[in-house]
Amino acid sequence: MVEELVAAGVAAGSVGAVYVMAAARVVKQYERGVVLRLGKLQSAVRGPGFTMVVPFVDRLRKVNMQIVTMPVPAQDGITRDNVTVRVDAVIYFRVIDAAEAVVQVEDYRFAVSQMAQTSLRSIIGKSDLDDLLSNREQLNQGLELMIDSPAVGWGVQIDRVEIKDVSLPETMKRSMARQAEADRERRARVINADAELQASKKLAEAAHEMAEEPAALQLRLLQTVVAVAAEKNSTLVLPFPVELLRFLERAQQALPQPPDSGTGRAEAGEPDRSGGARTGQD
Repeated sequence: MVEELVAAGVAAGSVGAVYVMAAARVVKQYERGVVLRLGKLQSAVRGPGFTMVVPFVDRLRKVNMQIVTMPVPAQDGITRDNVTVRVDAVIYFRVIDAAEAVVQVEDYRFAVSQMAQTSLRSIIGKSDLDDLLSNREQLNQGLELMIDSPAVGWGVQIDRVEIKDVSLPETMKRSMARQAEADRERRARVINADAELQASKKLAEAAHEMAEEPAALQLRLLQTVVAVAAEKNSTLVLPFPVELLRFLERAQQALPQPPDSGTGRAEAGEPDRSGGARTGQD
Protein backbone atom coordinates (compact mmCIF):
# COMPACT_ATOMS: atom_id res chain seq x y z
CA MET A 1 0.00 0.00 0.00
CA VAL A 2 2.78 2.35 0.89
CA GLU A 3 4.60 1.51 -2.30
CA GLU A 4 1.50 2.33 -4.33
CA LEU A 5 1.15 5.69 -2.60
CA VAL A 6 4.80 6.47 -3.24
CA ALA A 7 4.46 5.48 -6.87
CA ALA A 8 1.32 7.61 -7.22
CA GLY A 9 3.09 10.55 -5.60
CA VAL A 10 6.07 10.19 -7.90
CA ALA A 11 3.77 9.99 -10.91
CA ALA A 12 1.83 13.07 -9.81
CA GLY A 13 5.06 14.93 -9.22
CA SER A 14 6.34 13.98 -12.63
CA VAL A 15 3.11 15.11 -14.26
CA GLY A 16 3.25 18.37 -12.34
CA ALA A 17 6.87 18.93 -13.37
CA VAL A 18 6.02 18.26 -16.98
CA TYR A 19 3.04 20.62 -16.76
CA VAL A 20 5.16 23.36 -15.23
CA MET A 21 7.84 22.91 -17.86
CA ALA A 22 5.22 23.06 -20.60
CA ALA A 23 3.47 26.09 -19.09
CA ALA A 24 6.49 28.12 -18.02
CA ARG A 25 7.57 31.02 -20.22
CA VAL A 26 10.18 33.75 -19.82
CA VAL A 27 9.62 37.14 -21.42
CA LYS A 28 12.72 39.30 -21.80
CA GLN A 29 12.93 42.93 -20.74
CA TYR A 30 12.65 44.30 -24.28
CA GLU A 31 9.75 41.97 -25.20
CA ARG A 32 6.03 41.74 -24.53
CA GLY A 33 3.98 38.52 -24.60
CA VAL A 34 0.67 38.31 -26.44
CA VAL A 35 -1.48 35.32 -25.42
CA LEU A 36 -3.96 33.69 -27.81
CA ARG A 37 -6.23 31.26 -25.94
CA LEU A 38 -7.90 28.89 -28.39
CA GLY A 39 -7.28 31.51 -31.06
CA LYS A 40 -8.81 34.36 -29.07
CA LEU A 41 -6.72 37.34 -28.01
CA GLN A 42 -6.37 37.82 -24.27
CA SER A 43 -6.58 41.40 -23.12
CA ALA A 44 -3.68 41.15 -20.70
CA VAL A 45 -0.30 41.52 -22.38
CA ARG A 46 2.41 39.66 -20.47
CA GLY A 47 5.24 41.84 -19.23
CA PRO A 48 8.91 40.90 -18.86
CA GLY A 49 9.82 38.11 -16.47
CA PHE A 50 8.44 34.65 -15.66
CA THR A 51 4.88 33.84 -16.73
CA MET A 52 2.62 30.80 -17.08
CA VAL A 53 0.32 29.72 -19.89
CA VAL A 54 -2.10 26.82 -20.26
CA PRO A 55 -0.33 24.11 -22.23
CA PHE A 56 -1.94 23.10 -25.53
CA VAL A 57 -4.55 25.84 -25.01
CA ASP A 58 -2.64 29.12 -24.90
CA ARG A 59 -0.18 30.29 -27.46
CA LEU A 60 2.31 32.96 -26.43
CA ARG A 61 3.80 35.23 -29.09
CA LYS A 62 6.70 37.45 -28.10
CA VAL A 63 6.95 40.87 -29.74
CA ASN A 64 10.20 42.83 -29.77
CA MET A 65 9.68 46.39 -28.53
CA GLN A 66 13.15 47.67 -29.46
CA ILE A 67 13.80 50.23 -32.18
CA VAL A 68 14.34 48.41 -35.47
CA THR A 69 16.75 49.75 -38.08
CA MET A 70 15.64 48.61 -41.53
CA PRO A 71 17.39 49.54 -44.77
CA VAL A 72 15.11 50.38 -47.67
CA PRO A 73 16.35 48.85 -50.95
CA ALA A 74 17.44 51.34 -53.61
CA GLN A 75 14.56 52.47 -55.80
CA ASP A 76 14.84 53.68 -59.39
CA GLY A 77 12.63 56.57 -60.38
CA ILE A 78 12.25 59.68 -62.50
CA THR A 79 12.12 63.04 -60.77
CA ARG A 80 9.67 65.78 -61.59
CA ASP A 81 12.26 67.45 -63.85
CA ASN A 82 12.77 64.19 -65.83
CA VAL A 83 16.06 62.97 -64.33
CA THR A 84 16.59 59.26 -63.71
CA VAL A 85 17.92 58.65 -60.19
CA ARG A 86 18.45 55.75 -57.81
CA VAL A 87 17.67 56.48 -54.15
CA ASP A 88 18.06 54.33 -51.06
CA ALA A 89 17.05 55.10 -47.46
CA VAL A 90 16.92 53.74 -43.93
CA ILE A 91 13.94 53.65 -41.60
CA TYR A 92 13.79 53.52 -37.78
CA PHE A 93 10.59 52.20 -36.17
CA ARG A 94 9.38 50.37 -33.09
CA VAL A 95 6.26 48.56 -31.87
CA ILE A 96 4.14 50.54 -29.41
CA ASP A 97 1.18 48.13 -29.19
CA ALA A 98 2.15 44.45 -29.17
CA ALA A 99 -1.42 43.17 -29.50
CA GLU A 100 -2.12 45.33 -32.58
CA ALA A 101 1.16 44.25 -34.18
CA VAL A 102 0.13 40.59 -33.80
CA VAL A 103 -3.54 40.83 -34.73
CA GLN A 104 -3.85 43.66 -37.28
CA VAL A 105 -1.03 42.68 -39.66
CA GLU A 106 0.46 39.34 -40.63
CA ASP A 107 4.11 40.50 -40.60
CA TYR A 108 4.61 44.07 -39.51
CA ARG A 109 8.28 44.13 -40.58
CA PHE A 110 7.45 43.11 -44.14
CA ALA A 111 4.53 45.53 -44.22
CA VAL A 112 6.68 48.46 -43.09
CA SER A 113 9.37 47.55 -45.63
CA GLN A 114 6.91 47.48 -48.54
CA MET A 115 5.27 50.71 -47.44
CA ALA A 116 8.68 52.40 -47.21
CA GLN A 117 9.61 51.31 -50.75
CA THR A 118 6.37 52.55 -52.31
CA SER A 119 6.53 55.83 -50.38
CA LEU A 120 10.15 56.38 -51.47
CA ARG A 121 9.21 55.92 -55.14
CA SER A 122 6.33 58.35 -54.68
CA ILE A 123 8.64 60.94 -53.12
CA ILE A 124 11.08 60.61 -56.03
CA GLY A 125 8.33 61.32 -58.57
CA LYS A 126 7.09 64.39 -56.69
CA SER A 127 10.50 66.01 -56.11
CA ASP A 128 13.03 67.85 -58.24
CA LEU A 129 16.66 66.79 -58.46
CA ASP A 130 17.83 69.84 -56.51
CA ASP A 131 15.47 68.93 -53.67
CA LEU A 132 16.84 65.38 -53.50
CA LEU A 133 20.39 66.71 -53.31
CA SER A 134 20.04 69.72 -51.01
CA ASN A 135 16.63 69.65 -49.31
CA ARG A 136 16.64 66.18 -47.82
CA GLU A 137 15.37 67.17 -44.38
CA GLN A 138 12.00 68.21 -45.76
CA LEU A 139 11.80 65.09 -47.92
CA ASN A 140 12.61 62.92 -44.90
CA GLN A 141 9.74 64.48 -42.97
CA GLY A 142 7.31 63.93 -45.86
CA LEU A 143 8.45 60.33 -46.24
CA GLU A 144 8.02 59.75 -42.51
CA LEU A 145 4.45 61.03 -42.60
CA MET A 146 3.59 58.85 -45.59
CA ILE A 147 4.81 55.69 -43.83
CA ASP A 148 3.54 56.56 -40.35
CA SER A 149 -0.09 57.05 -41.39
CA PRO A 150 -0.87 53.37 -42.13
CA ALA A 151 1.66 52.05 -39.61
CA VAL A 152 -0.28 53.53 -36.67
CA GLY A 153 -3.06 50.98 -37.27
CA TRP A 154 -0.50 48.19 -37.03
CA GLY A 155 0.72 49.24 -33.60
CA VAL A 156 3.98 50.54 -35.11
CA GLN A 157 5.46 54.00 -34.71
CA ILE A 158 7.93 55.43 -37.26
CA ASP A 159 10.69 57.27 -35.42
CA ARG A 160 12.75 58.55 -38.32
CA VAL A 161 13.37 58.08 -42.05
CA GLU A 162 16.63 59.11 -43.70
CA ILE A 163 17.56 59.23 -47.39
CA LYS A 164 21.07 57.82 -47.52
CA ASP A 165 22.29 58.21 -51.09
CA VAL A 166 21.16 59.57 -54.44
CA SER A 167 22.88 57.97 -57.43
CA LEU A 168 22.93 59.93 -60.69
CA PRO A 169 23.80 58.85 -64.25
CA GLU A 170 27.34 59.56 -65.40
CA THR A 171 26.17 62.08 -68.01
CA MET A 172 24.31 64.03 -65.34
CA LYS A 173 27.37 63.98 -63.08
CA ARG A 174 29.53 65.42 -65.86
CA SER A 175 26.94 68.11 -66.63
CA MET A 176 26.72 69.11 -62.97
CA ALA A 177 30.52 69.20 -62.73
CA ARG A 178 30.71 71.55 -65.73
CA GLN A 179 27.99 73.73 -64.24
CA ALA A 180 29.79 73.94 -60.90
CA GLU A 181 33.08 74.75 -62.64
CA ALA A 182 31.46 77.52 -64.69
CA ASP A 183 29.85 78.96 -61.58
CA ARG A 184 33.17 78.99 -59.71
CA GLU A 185 34.88 80.66 -62.67
CA ARG A 186 32.14 83.30 -62.80
CA ARG A 187 32.55 84.07 -59.10
CA ALA A 188 36.33 84.25 -59.50
CA ARG A 189 35.99 86.78 -62.32
CA VAL A 190 33.54 88.88 -60.32
CA ILE A 191 35.87 88.89 -57.31
CA ASN A 192 38.84 89.80 -59.50
CA ALA A 193 36.94 92.64 -61.15
CA ASP A 194 35.81 93.95 -57.77
CA ALA A 195 39.39 93.85 -56.51
CA GLU A 196 40.57 95.79 -59.58
CA LEU A 197 37.86 98.41 -58.99
CA GLN A 198 38.83 98.89 -55.36
CA ALA A 199 42.52 99.03 -56.25
CA SER A 200 41.90 101.63 -58.94
CA LYS A 201 39.99 103.80 -56.46
CA LYS A 202 42.81 103.59 -53.94
CA LEU A 203 45.40 104.39 -56.62
CA ALA A 204 43.37 107.40 -57.74
CA GLU A 205 43.25 108.68 -54.17
CA ALA A 206 46.99 108.15 -53.81
CA ALA A 207 47.69 109.99 -57.07
CA HIS A 208 45.53 112.88 -55.93
CA GLU A 209 47.43 113.15 -52.64
CA MET A 210 50.81 112.98 -54.40
CA ALA A 211 49.73 115.67 -56.88
CA GLU A 212 49.15 118.05 -53.99
CA GLU A 213 52.51 117.17 -52.36
CA PRO A 214 55.25 116.68 -55.00
CA ALA A 215 57.69 115.64 -52.29
CA ALA A 216 55.56 112.57 -51.61
CA LEU A 217 56.29 111.30 -55.12
CA GLN A 218 60.01 111.66 -54.53
CA LEU A 219 59.74 109.79 -51.24
CA ARG A 220 57.81 107.02 -52.95
CA LEU A 221 60.52 106.83 -55.59
CA LEU A 222 63.20 106.48 -52.93
CA GLN A 223 61.24 103.75 -51.19
CA THR A 224 61.00 101.86 -54.47
CA VAL A 225 64.75 102.15 -54.97
CA VAL A 226 65.39 100.80 -51.46
CA ALA A 227 63.00 97.87 -52.05
CA VAL A 228 64.69 96.99 -55.34
CA ALA A 229 68.17 97.29 -53.86
CA ALA A 230 67.28 94.83 -51.10
CA GLU A 231 67.00 92.06 -53.69
CA LYS A 232 70.75 92.38 -54.46
CA ASN A 233 70.24 92.72 -58.19
CA SER A 234 73.10 93.64 -60.47
CA THR A 235 70.86 95.88 -62.59
CA LEU A 236 68.86 98.73 -61.10
CA VAL A 237 66.15 100.38 -63.13
CA LEU A 238 65.50 103.90 -61.85
CA PRO A 239 62.33 105.52 -63.13
CA PHE A 240 62.75 109.19 -63.97
CA PRO A 241 59.58 111.30 -63.79
CA VAL A 242 58.67 113.14 -66.99
CA GLU A 243 57.42 116.08 -64.94
CA LEU A 244 60.95 116.69 -63.72
CA LEU A 245 62.24 116.85 -67.30
CA ARG A 246 59.53 119.32 -68.21
CA PHE A 247 60.38 121.39 -65.14
CA LEU A 248 64.05 121.51 -66.13
CA GLU A 249 63.11 122.43 -69.70
CA ARG A 250 60.93 125.31 -68.52
CA ALA A 251 63.65 126.47 -66.17
CA GLN A 252 66.18 126.46 -69.04
CA GLN A 253 63.88 128.58 -71.19
CA ALA A 254 63.35 131.09 -68.36
CA LEU A 255 67.12 131.80 -67.90
CA PRO A 256 68.36 135.15 -69.51
CA GLN A 257 70.43 134.76 -72.69
CA PRO A 258 74.02 136.12 -72.60
CA PRO A 259 74.34 139.30 -74.80
CA ASP A 260 76.40 139.31 -78.00
CA SER A 261 79.78 141.17 -77.79
CA GLY A 262 79.23 143.62 -80.67
CA THR A 263 75.64 144.25 -79.96
CA GLY A 264 76.28 144.77 -76.30
CA ARG A 265 78.80 147.48 -76.80
CA ALA A 266 76.56 149.23 -79.23
CA GLU A 267 73.61 149.13 -76.92
CA ALA A 268 75.69 150.33 -73.99
CA GLY A 269 76.51 153.48 -75.90
CA GLU A 270 80.29 153.07 -76.06
CA PRO A 271 82.10 156.05 -77.59
CA ASP A 272 83.37 155.54 -81.07
CA ARG A 273 86.69 156.65 -82.39
CA SER A 274 85.27 159.98 -83.43
CA GLY A 275 84.62 160.77 -79.80
CA GLY A 276 80.84 160.71 -79.96
CA ALA A 277 78.43 158.33 -78.49
CA ARG A 278 76.65 155.79 -80.71
CA THR A 279 72.96 155.26 -80.21
CA GLY A 280 72.86 151.90 -81.95
CA GLN A 281 71.34 153.36 -85.15
CA ASP A 282 72.98 155.49 -87.83
